[in-house]
Amino acid sequence: MALNVKYNDIVDIDKIREMYQIIRTNTKNRGKLHKFELFYSANIISILTVLKNKNYVHSHYNIFLVHEPKYRIIMSEIMSDKVINHLISKYVLDPGITPHLLPQNVATRKGKGTKEGIRYVKMYINKLKLNYDKVYVLKCDIKKYFYSIDHELILNKIKRFITDEDIMNIVTSIINSTDEEYVNKGIKHVVNKEIERVKGLNILDKEAKIAELKRIPTYPKGKGLPIGNMTSQLLAIYFLNDLDHYIKEKLHCKYYIRYMDDFVIFHHDKEELKKIKKLIEEKLQEFKLELNKKTNIYDLNHGFGFLGYQFLLKGKRLIIKINPQTKRRIKKKMRKLKKINASNYEQVKASYMGYLKVAHSKNLIKKMDL
Repeated sequence: MALNVKYNDIVDIDKIREMYQIIRTNTKNRGKLHKFELFYSANIISILTVLKNKNYVHSHYNIFLVHEPKYRIIMSEIMSDKVINHLISKYVLDPGITPHLLPQNVATRKGKGTKEGIRYVKMYINKLKLNYDKVYVLKCDIKKYFYSIDHELILNKIKRFITDEDIMNIVTSIINSTDEEYVNKGIKHVVNKEIERVKGLNILDKEAKIAELKRIPTYPKGKGLPIGNMTSQLLAIYFLNDLDHYIKEKLHCKYYIRYMDDFVIFHHDKEELKKIKKLIEEKLQEFKLELNKKTNIYDLNHGFGFLGYQFLLKGKRLIIKINPQTKRRIKKKMRKLKKINASNYEQVKASYMGYLKVAHSKNLIKKMDL
C-alpha cells in the first residue's frame, strides 16, 4: 500500500523545528547543541533551503567506538543530517513501515521493546509447558546484520510504499552513505587506535579484547546501514518483515518473536525445529543474508539467552536470570557513578531497577543497595 506523503508535505519549517526539539531533548552532547543554537535560525533556514532546492547529500559521519557492553562502531551525524534523518523517519518511514509489521516484531517501536519481548517469551513458554514435558527454542542470529543489508534490496522494499521520487532520493542518499570511501577508513582507524591502546594495558583479558576489535567488520560496497541513524533502526526492523510473515504464515510457527536480527521460535518437537532452521536458511538467501554460528536449538531445561536475560525451566517453573556479564557491567557502572557522586545516579539506579525486577534478582538488588 502506497504512502500518501509528498515531498512538499515534509519540507516545512515547523516540522524541521519540531524534529530539532526532539533531538535536543535526547542529545547528551551539549557542545553539539550549543554550536547549533549559536546560529539557530540560520541553521534551520539552511536545512529548509537545502530541502527546497532538492540538492541534499548526506554529510560525513563522526566515526567512533563505544566500549560497553561490547566494542561497536557508532556513526554520529552532524545536526542538519540528524534533523533530516528524524524528519524522514517520522513522516515517511514510520507511517510507511509500521502498518506492515507483525506484533511479534518487538524492536525499537512505540509500545514495543524488551518488555514486550519478555511478555511474549513468558506467554509462549507457559502455553507449551502446560501441554508438553519438553520445550525447545530455535534461537537465530543474523551474521553481521547491519553491515550486510543489501542496498538494492532495501530500496526495492521501501519503494512498495514510497512513490515520491524526491523522498526516495533522500532515503537513497542516507542508505548509500556507507559506500563512501572515508567510512571504512574511519572504522579501521578507530579500531587500530584502540588495539594499540589495549596492547599497552596491563589487563588479563587483553588478547580477548584485541580479538574482539579485529572482528569488527567494515562495509562491503552496496551493503549495510549506518549504525546510529534513526532511519537505520526502522529500515533494519523492516528488512526482515517478509521473513516474519514467511515464518508465521508459511511455516505456521505459532510461537515466534523477533528483536532486530535476533529471533526465537519455541516448539515441543526438536526435530521440527531442525526442519524449520533449514527452511529459514534457504529463505535468507533471498535477502543475501545468513545465520551466524551462534544460531542453535536449546532445551529449556538447560536454558537459553535472549533480550539480555537467561530463561530456564525448572520442572514447570520458568526462571528468568540476568546474564553474568550484564551483572558485572551494572555493578561496575553503579560503583563508578556513586564514587564520582554523579548527578544522574538516581536516574540510572531507577532504570536498572526496572531491568532487574523482570528477573529473579532480589539478592542482586539487595547486594547493590538498589
